[in-house]
Amino acid sequence: MDGNGRWAKARGLDRADGHRKGAETVKTIVKAAAKAGVKYLTLFAFSTENWKRPKAEVDAIMELLVFMLERETEELNKSEVRLLTIGDTTQLNEKARASLKKFGLSTGIQQVSIYILGLVRAKYPASFK
Repeated sequence: MDGNGRWAKARGLDRADGHRKGAETVKTIVKAAAKAGVKYLTLFAFSTENWKRPKAEVDAIMELLVFMLERETEELNKSEVRLLTIGDTTQLNEKARASLKKFGLSTGIQQVSIYILGLVRAKYPASFK
């Protein structure tokens, strides 16, 4: 999920617009993966390097996370999608952590399709860059 800010900049948009577009793209990817029968999907969405971004941008990403989780929970439950996080969520703001916990609990009973979202404070090996 790299390049949202560059995508927005190339179109004369705010970086936050790029992150919103990226979130919609994740939705498209999850739907396509479910349709194709994929059982596990890992998306790296926020790494330790992302904390170096301007505070306003990090705050916008956290708000977008909360918004998307709240907006998509019902549809993802119907699609039997389960969310698990990979990494350290302790540095996320309280609202984002609460939304992740709520979403994870609401999707925990799903058994057909399982998707894993690597979302937070994961340190990538150099080979992933």
